[in-house]
Amino acid sequence: MDMQTVVVGTSGTTAEDVVAVARHGARVELSATAVDALAAARLIVDALAAKPEPVYGVSTGFGALASRHIGHELRAQLQRNIVRSHAAGMGPRVEREVVRALMFLRLKTVASGHTGVRPEVAQTMADLLNAGITPVVHEYGSLGCSGDLAPLSHCALTLMGEGEAEGPDGTVRPAGELLAAHGIAPVELAEKEGLALLNGTDGMLGMLVMALADLKNLYTSADITAALSLEALLGTDKVLAPELHAIRPHPGQGVSADNMLRVLAGSGLTGRHADVTGDAPRVQDAYSVRCAPQVNGAGRDTLDHADVVAGRELASSVDNPVVLPDGRVESNGNFHGAPVAYVLDFLAIVAADLGSICERRTDRLLDKNRSHGLPPFLADDAGVDSGLMIAQYTQAALVSEMKRLAVPASADSIPSSAMQEDHVSMGWSAARKLRTAVDNLARIVAVELYAATRAVELRAAQGLVPAPASQAAVAALRAAGAQGPGPDRFLAPDLAAADVFVREGRLVAAVEQVTGPLA
Repeated sequence: MDMQTVVVGTSGTTAEDVVAVARHGARVELSATAVDALAAARLIVDALAAKPEPVYGVSTGFGALASRHIGHELRAQLQRNIVRSHAAGMGPRVEREVVRALMFLRLKTVASGHTGVRPEVAQTMADLLNAGITPVVHEYGSLGCSGDLAPLSHCALTLMGEGEAEGPDGTVRPAGELLAAHGIAPVELAEKEGLALLNGTDGMLGMLVMALADLKNLYTSADITAALSLEALLGTDKVLAPELHAIRPHPGQGVSADNMLRVLAGSGLTGRHADVTGDAPRVQDAYSVRCAPQVNGAGRDTLDHADVVAGRELASSVDNPVVLPDGRVESNGNFHGAPVAYVLDFLAIVAADLGSICERRTDRLLDKNRSHGLPPFLADDAGVDSGLMIAQYTQAALVSEMKRLAVPASADSIPSSAMQEDHVSMGWSAARKLRTAVDNLARIVAVELYAATRAVELRAAQGLVPAPASQAAVAALRAAGAQGPGPDRFLAPDLAAADVFVREGRLVAAVEQVTGPLA
């Protein structure tokens, strides 16, 4: 794949392609194979539309109204009306990257040739993405079954030249004006096309793919901050030995332990349980330090499971009814979001637990009774200033919200469509709360990083020699604008700089300059 162009074929897409289009504005092209498949499937739909027998989605109403046969003269109006009536979302606007992922993934399914949509409709979808036109989609309106209906309807409305959309300059205008300004003709929907544009898991899947990309960075970042905290607390790296993790062979656990061990290579701080402060010798480190690989690793294994589910969904054609290779058009339940919803909720749970263990290590670094010789709250002049006391308050507030966000959305169901859709996935809701959880987790990891780098610097001032990777992390964070506490400084800009440093993957990149690639 050219980094600037994503080619959409008949066999699904990749997570990397989704991120490229959603976040980085990659252009989209339809392959010749996809155009041929679209045309072939359309011939099947046109043939069925010409028959007197009713076919769901082609010559009938929808959902609880599927029993009504619709005559030829009303079918174009039916397709327009399903889009207009389903474009009933409310609440704040959904982020641009989410909408672009939603549009791209719907195009992916359309291009499979299983939906019966005409090639020109698919091309218009690609044209909107390439023009940077982003439909206005609202927070509420999807139950995750039959697909993300209201969000996809607002996207389809833009294809018709109706509703509102955001242009490439960020200005929201009537969609018809934006299409005209970019030379794009609105589509006139034919049989089945309205339904085919609405009936998929594309929103929740797009958010899952982007959350996985973010969480992979955050889990590696958390391995690094755990190692820095262990080092600053004069802990032992013996618990990271490969032979210990080999006898409990969860893959993620071994990966996290290896990452931490590589960060700590060459440290002059580890293993000083009978430390210079005169404390009683420690036999073991606290769980938040000693069990970091087990907690981080279990989260990594959950990411791997979610990756498998996302990969299967990216290879899927989600619509109802679908056009099969033998020419049948069959109703099905593949639009149900349960597989995606479950892993979205799993990820919110592990993100909350990772945030919790990060906060516990931060608290330990700040408490003079448990930090083994560090000043209270890592303050420059304890008593005259409060050091990082309130940074930990902020971190604790974020952790508390993470626990609320970990309550699963997919355990709920609320019937709709006159009890035709009587069991729904709530996958969109699971995805929306996971986005908040991922944002919070980045901030939580950033606070631990800020505290741990401060503590490592204080250890160096005591005459101890931190690991080369730790020194690299400290230097890079300081260069990024997080200067460390002082009597005349306030913390918000430094914490914000640390947040960006973690979120953009710069912590991992700085450490990898010393360690080589981390998992």
